[in-house]
Amino acid sequence: MKRAMTILFWAHLLAIPCGVWAQEETELPWYLRERVPKHTGNDNPRGTTSLGMPLSAPLGPTANHMSFGLGMNFSAGYNFDRRNALIGEFMWNWLYPTDQTLRPIHVALKTNKVSGHGNLFAFTGGYRLELRGRTLGAYSIIGGGWYYRTASLSRTLPAGTTIGCSPAWLWWGYDCSSGAVVGDLTEVHSNASALGGNAGVGLTFRVGEAPSRMYVEARYHFAPTKNVTTQLLTVNWGIRY
Repeated sequence: MKRAMTILFWAHLLAIPCGVWAQEETELPWYLRERVPKHTGNDNPRGTTSLGMPLSAPLGPTANHMSFGLGMNFSAGYNFDRRNALIGEFMWNWLYPTDQTLRPIHVALKTNKVSGHGNLFAFTGGYRLELRGRTLGAYSIIGGGWYYRTASLSRTLPAGTTIGCSPAWLWWGYDCSSGAVVGDLTEVHSNASALGGNAGVGLTFRVGEAPSRMYVEARYHFAPTKNVTTQLLTVNWGIRY
């Protein structure tokens, strides 16, 4: 009897923490609890947004004037279902000039203390087709819209200077007449805009509660802007909801 009472006493003590643990966990047996995935959040939202940072590499004639670009990208759209969505996007890139496009300016002004920069703005819309698992996903996107590019120099060419025209001068906003640069500008600034298109592919990675995901994307952009067409490849990474 004494042994039986001892066994019951210790069994009662062990039952107290086990009972508390059981209340905090699910009612399933212990061998099933760890295997049941915990689904949190909504992985099929109607709305979708993203915020990213694109790194741009120039292609074609743009590569003669721009070395690379860095900026931001924002998008918002509507998911028709888990696979199909329409997206509206805004992209801005700060464009860094190449030595090749600054060299004629340095030679003409006889100084290296001349700097320049540019901007690329894109307002586009597109269609996204996505294959999305619980953790990983992949998608393709295609679209188009309005591209607006600017470029400016810190110093101007003195009036009356005669120098042969080259694409570098056109990039910065100078005009050419009879093969020579028209150097009567008080401020060197160019802008060009055109309708263009883009296409790309990307990967997504689940982070935290659904629908939060990290994404990495590569996309090609083209716009037939005046004097120098805009062509670049962007590698964009960021967070998507």
